[in-house]
Amino acid sequence: MKTFYCYSFGCRVNQAEKEAVDREMQMAGYVVDVRRPDITIINTCAITHKAEREAKQLIYKLKRENPGGQILVTGCSATYWKKNKLLKDLPIDLVVDNINKEFLVKILQKRLSGRALHNLGGYASVGDKYLNSGRALIKIQDGCQRFCSYCIVPYLRGNPRSEIIQNLEFRIKNLGTNIKEVIFTAINTEAFGFDTGETLIQLIQQTLTDSTVSRISFGSIHPWSINDEFLRYYKKILPLKRLVNFFHVPIQSGSNKILNLMKRGYSTNDISLKLVKIRKLNPYALIATDVIVGFLDESDRDFQDTYDFLKKSPISKFHIFRFSNRDNTAAYYMKRNLKEPSVSIKIKRAKILAKLNKEKFEAFQRLNVGRSSQALFITNREGDYQESIIDNQLPVFVETKSDLNGQLRDIKILEYKNDKLFGKIIEKDG
Repeated sequence: MKTFYCYSFGCRVNQAEKEAVDREMQMAGYVVDVRRPDITIINTCAITHKAEREAKQLIYKLKRENPGGQILVTGCSATYWKKNKLLKDLPIDLVVDNINKEFLVKILQKRLSGRALHNLGGYASVGDKYLNSGRALIKIQDGCQRFCSYCIVPYLRGNPRSEIIQNLEFRIKNLGTNIKEVIFTAINTEAFGFDTGETLIQLIQQTLTDSTVSRISFGSIHPWSINDEFLRYYKKILPLKRLVNFFHVPIQSGSNKILNLMKRGYSTNDISLKLVKIRKLNPYALIATDVIVGFLDESDRDFQDTYDFLKKSPISKFHIFRFSNRDNTAAYYMKRNLKEPSVSIKIKRAKILAKLNKEKFEAFQRLNVGRSSQALFITNREGDYQESIIDNQLPVFVETKSDLNGQLRDIKILEYKNDKLFGKIIEKDG
């Protein structure tokens, strides 16, 4: 019996694709082997040079540790390497680019396995942190039409393509009763339905109506998706308590000059008004973002604008990236006329924002002390405490002797200490 293991780098879209491959591989008769699999599948990311480098390091490591195993690479770095003929020195047995990723298992069976294996008609847990905790990542859309100046993704994933809602609902209904939360992932949520005539709101509404899944959330929801119609709809469904109040909105900069150079198509005032409306509708909604420091021509004044914006905004958590200039993006050519900040400046600015992030996230966590929430318990344990995820994706540790993994419970948040929230289960009367 052939064995396999699958790795994934980068965004939640890549993670959702990994989960789909895991399921399809097991349905085709492959068995999971973490230590020495016959076939290793690596879903790569190319958003930064660091992500590309980490994928290469894993490839070399796996080949050293398991020289008899075969390695298949897919994803954005793999597509980039194939396009630019950079595969010569990599110990890879097969490359499946993004355009053929949906046929990955069929291609693998034909090229690496020699024949299709017996369909066992089921699959088991593969140690995935989402599936094993009652959560499932569902990819709803791929590709992007925005072509932001720093971003290589549209060149590697192509034009927007959406899954039709009927197919998504079929997949959700067949996830099994152990799945309590579906997490919709997309390269650009704004582009969902461009090619099918459907909308993000229709997807949410139909999921609420047609499925029994307890919670719906988004990996990210992009700035262009948050319009007046979406805000009105969010207000309408708030009482249902089924949409997780977590909004990861990748803004990238708090400087209007830098946003313009990035070709983001909005101003800090535009996005600030939207985020303030979310926070007014729900003061416990967790708003997060991505920020790039050290973009081309980013001066001290531009960075200060970003710092001031983040400090004043209702954003409580941010992921910080140092700008990585990718070949053939608009920024690659803009660099001829615009100066790129030094590595040391990027590191310094990233550290300043990391300190602000720690302060703001701590303040938001403390805001939640004393409130009650539904919580989904996940696999992580620390001594007598098990981690749970409440209705805005905040982690809360709850003392329990039982293994509540994948179960929903009502909890009360009691305190914040040692950078963590702690709570207790609310016992029902009778």
